[in-house]
Amino acid sequence: MDTNNGSSTTDFILLGFSDRPQLERIISGLVFIFYIVTLVGNTTIILVSYLDAQLHTPMYFFLSNLSFLDLCYATSIIPQMLVNLWGPSRSITYGGCVLQFFFALDLGAAECLLLAVMAYDRYAAVCQPLHYTVIMHPQLCQKMVLTAWLGGLGSALILCSLTLKLPRCGHRDMDTFYCEMPALIKMACVYSKVMEIIVFALGVVFLLAPISLILISYGFITQAVVRIKSEARWRKVLNTCGSHLTIVTLFYGTAIYMYMKPQNSTSQDEGKFLSLFYTIITPTLNPLIYTLRNKDVKNAVKRIMCVGKWSAKS
Repeated sequence: MDTNNGSSTTDFILLGFSDRPQLERIISGLVFIFYIVTLVGNTTIILVSYLDAQLHTPMYFFLSNLSFLDLCYATSIIPQMLVNLWGPSRSITYGGCVLQFFFALDLGAAECLLLAVMAYDRYAAVCQPLHYTVIMHPQLCQKMVLTAWLGGLGSALILCSLTLKLPRCGHRDMDTFYCEMPALIKMACVYSKVMEIIVFALGVVFLLAPISLILISYGFITQAVVRIKSEARWRKVLNTCGSHLTIVTLFYGTAIYMYMKPQNSTSQDEGKFLSLFYTIITPTLNPLIYTLRNKDVKNAVKRIMCVGKWSAKS
């Protein structure tokens, strides 16, 4: 098999900011810190939601799934990114690239749907409080989460198979940090109108449709909040919904900007920084936003820690 600088001709080269090594050293340090925070934060939310009986509610069931998604998403990208940033080789095998590309699409699309499901949960809790437990029964919650996971899987299978069929004409260099769809499409040596239409259509299904449902849900929530007379309940609603809205803004804002605009209209450096924000910073901020703004999670952590200390003493 032919090789070039120790890499197979089927490997891809992830350039990143290789022309600016000082910047890459700073980025690698920040990425490592963010990854540790992502692991600790999201694992904490999953464990706390499972261990504390008071958090066995639909909201925290969905939040646990969101944290698991973020854990998988970050882990599918960041370790390989750090290996390339710290090591002499910037290559990734064809198989590794396909897996990274597939899981990024799968988990990203699933998160789009899951955030919409969480918005509906908030709508039911605020606008239909007396019927909330009947509406959001466990079987429905499980079906909604399963739909989000399967929807992400379906979109990933379609986009991954179509993108990898595009002829590359020997092109191996990707001006990015990981195998993502915009970089792979730019690397193709032909223009595919069909591919552009399918990407746009799936963007509508997985980005614009969920964000529209989220906005509709929060329209009803806003009407309900205005009528709330209890200041304590008003603050609790705003606290909970504020966390979800912040995450939605971060996630959808970047995703829509990346995937719904023409690929050739984004500068190379702008695309790289957007990729870093989308794949690293957002999964890190999600657990921080929910734990720092949510008294239920903080109180649950305190209860679990107190029980642990009491068990250790006894």
